[in-house]
Amino acid sequence: MDQTIHDHLDLATMGYKQAFSRKFNMWSMLALAFNILGTWSTLAYDLASGLANGGPVNILWGLCLVTLCNLCVAISLGELCSSMPTTLGQAYWVFRLWNHPAGRFLSYLCAWINTFGWWTATASQAAFMTDFLFSINSIVNPAWQGASGWLLFVVYIGITLLFTIVNAIVCRKDNILPWFNNVVAIQFGALFIAFALAILVSAGTHPNLRYQLASFVFGQWLNNTGWSDGVVWFIGLRQAGYGLCAFDCVIHMSEEIPAPRVNIPRVLYLVVIMGAITGFLFMVVCLFSIQDLYLILHPPTGLAFTELATTTVGLNGAVALMILFEINGMGQGVSVMTATSRLTWGLCRDGGFPWGNYLSHIHSYWNVPLRMLCADGLIISLVGVLYLFSRTALEAVVSASTIALTISYGLPIITLVFVGRDKLPSRRFDLGRWGYLLNWISIIYCCIITVFFFFPETPNPPSNEMNYAIAAFGIMLVVSVILWFIQGRTVYLKEDRAMQEIIRSENLLPANEQLRSDQIRFYIETDRTRLAASRLMDLWSLDPRGQL
Repeated sequence: MDQTIHDHLDLATMGYKQAFSRKFNMWSMLALAFNILGTWSTLAYDLASGLANGGPVNILWGLCLVTLCNLCVAISLGELCSSMPTTLGQAYWVFRLWNHPAGRFLSYLCAWINTFGWWTATASQAAFMTDFLFSINSIVNPAWQGASGWLLFVVYIGITLLFTIVNAIVCRKDNILPWFNNVVAIQFGALFIAFALAILVSAGTHPNLRYQLASFVFGQWLNNTGWSDGVVWFIGLRQAGYGLCAFDCVIHMSEEIPAPRVNIPRVLYLVVIMGAITGFLFMVVCLFSIQDLYLILHPPTGLAFTELATTTVGLNGAVALMILFEINGMGQGVSVMTATSRLTWGLCRDGGFPWGNYLSHIHSYWNVPLRMLCADGLIISLVGVLYLFSRTALEAVVSASTIALTISYGLPIITLVFVGRDKLPSRRFDLGRWGYLLNWISIIYCCIITVFFFFPETPNPPSNEMNYAIAAFGIMLVVSVILWFIQGRTVYLKEDRAMQEIIRSENLLPANEQLRSDQIRFYIETDRTRLAASRLMDLWSLDPRGQL
């Protein structure tokens, strides 16, 4: 059978009609994921925090530990996606594995946690680009006192608007979006090489510069927090956890790639490996090239990485590299917005978002859920309003992105272990006898990293240095529970509506004809995939219009 028809039927067995073209291949999907993780640049952005919380030991060896744990998570999610590849991803898996009213409620919470994580991840990228832009100005003009809140907000809105508009444009033709991500990924890789060589060569050739000793780079422990060393070790893992998060982007793009049961698991573990390797190498370069540790820990521009670049490459070279970095970061932000829009579209399609039927509409000309894309842009812009009031509140919302995403990874894996791995539908990517071990490692890691993401940088901090991520996350949970009682409990992932699509897929059932409840129950209570696919093939062969 042709792969396109096979994918179409495969999606129909889960209750969905093909809405997007399968425009990506494995490599363009890997490029999109590499852009979104941005591991080496994310680690560089958070360099000061890593140095304060354990120093080089935690930055490098903590990254190795987090990489192994995230590989377990990625492989576990890959197996789940191989069994049920849908845009909604983690929330859909929770619902299908735990066939109980409580399972549907947990699925709804998982969907909103995941969506909140992607909204704040996109806001994080926009805020990062805003801060980076003004840090370049600080390098050029040291006397500048910094931007006011309203100016930061205006630039943030402009960057968010750019992400939204470009997303609509690049989806106009099927080949443009994969091509765009390929170009951004190649540029990001070239920028990695350019930064690493520029910093290393400058530190090695300039007479007033020197390399740090290998004993510092690979064995120096630093604790400037006030926490005990044991606590600092776990807090320090947040840098690596942040740099290797958001790989579920490919899960939410699973309806836009052929053979997702095979390709998505491959992309998941490959992007974690690629991110970890580039991140480790770049951190080694940065640690060897530090000239003034105090200046890096207390950067005048607010970003340790800009201070590192300036003290090694020099003012002109640093500014040139930073401008290239800013341009590429805008392209990465477009990729982040792409994944966000697909997840929120999937949530609308499954009745989990207010006005979902209206917002899930896919524009016939732009080939994108334009209404949902604009709604995402509006929601992400509202996060930037915090620039006007409290930078601490903004940082809390932004830092909550990794917490939300990590919890969304853990929930379906916990559900799988709770109901038993024998409940997992057939899949092409099977962990076999290693399944429970990898699942449990994933669960333990997700729980530990989530707890320590709520910790403040220092014990007993003043109010302006508190970690308010737990407050931001708690508000989101309250809102999602309220929406559940208002709308979600009556329309979210209702079996009847989903199973109608199995037979109606591509007009195999007339629009005015409905299945009887006993027919729907037959599909629900038996082997859904095998029987529904078989039934679809029978209908297709008998239908005189017979086009899928």
